[in-house]
Amino acid sequence: MNTIGVVTSGGDAPGMNAAIRGIVRIACSKNYRMLGFIKGWDGLLTNSFVQLNSRSVSGILHQGGTILRTSRCPEFLQLEAREKAAETLAINGVDGLIVIGGNGSMQGALELSKLTDTQIVGIPASIDNDIFGTTETIGFDTAVNTATDAIDKIRDTASSLERMFLIEVMGRTRGFLALTVGITAGAEIILIPEVKFGNEDLFEYIKEFRERGKRSAIIVAAEGVGDNQRLSCQIEESVGAEVRLSVLGYTQRGGSPSARSRYLATLFAEEAVETISEQKKSRVVVLQNGEIKSIGLEESCKTEKPIDLRVLKLARVLAT
Repeated sequence: MNTIGVVTSGGDAPGMNAAIRGIVRIACSKNYRMLGFIKGWDGLLTNSFVQLNSRSVSGILHQGGTILRTSRCPEFLQLEAREKAAETLAINGVDGLIVIGGNGSMQGALELSKLTDTQIVGIPASIDNDIFGTTETIGFDTAVNTATDAIDKIRDTASSLERMFLIEVMGRTRGFLALTVGITAGAEIILIPEVKFGNEDLFEYIKEFRERGKRSAIIVAAEGVGDNQRLSCQIEESVGAEVRLSVLGYTQRGGSPSARSRYLATLFAEEAVETISEQKKSRVVVLQNGEIKSIGLEESCKTEKPIDLRVLKLARVLAT
């Protein structure tokens, strides 16, 4: 019997459990033996795993997080650690390994694929939505919904007290989440790492819409744009408006995955198992033009996903 391993690595994303469930049940229907490695890459370094079957993944479709648990694993950056992981795969006779995670996890999967004959297939699961080749990652829709719902509630207070709120969302290096949340929440200003802004220009823009009679406003900022606490104080001092900072933080990662995230996770799971069945190596499952397919893992890892800056311009038009 051939063996497929599955691992969830790096930051968790809503829908990882839905992907695990899909992988296990589809693989079992094809008579694969299933191993789930525990705590991300750590499980491959310590040979820690559990055997999975259709019953062991019952009742997890709606759960956030990951039943296999996850962790950051800086040791995996070292060649010796990746060689140990390759040895673990060989010892356990793992024919295919499905890696569920974000950008860093895909990079780790690519480097591991260079050291083993095991087929490596990545499934993009990240609230950052920054993996090249896929329109959407598992968990992104849920995070957008979570943040938008929170901002809708904050706007009620902003309007009532005629205050400005600076809402910090996740996104250390990319602004896909901030941009999408900003549009869906009707933010007056969206700040993302990809577009550098001058404080004076920002202050002038805020003064302009206040002169037009707008007394409350929502600014959505990715965490990667800088010190948002300091920025909120600078806006208050320069513009004369009352500003409050609200950091949404890890609430964006947690909670039950949306229907969209569950659906995408299940379709990605099916494609990942099929990719292994077809003996394709070093692939990543993606959504392109409404179609689920796989592309080369190296192509995905070596190419930066472009952000649609037209949406940023649209946000400014809509805020008038």
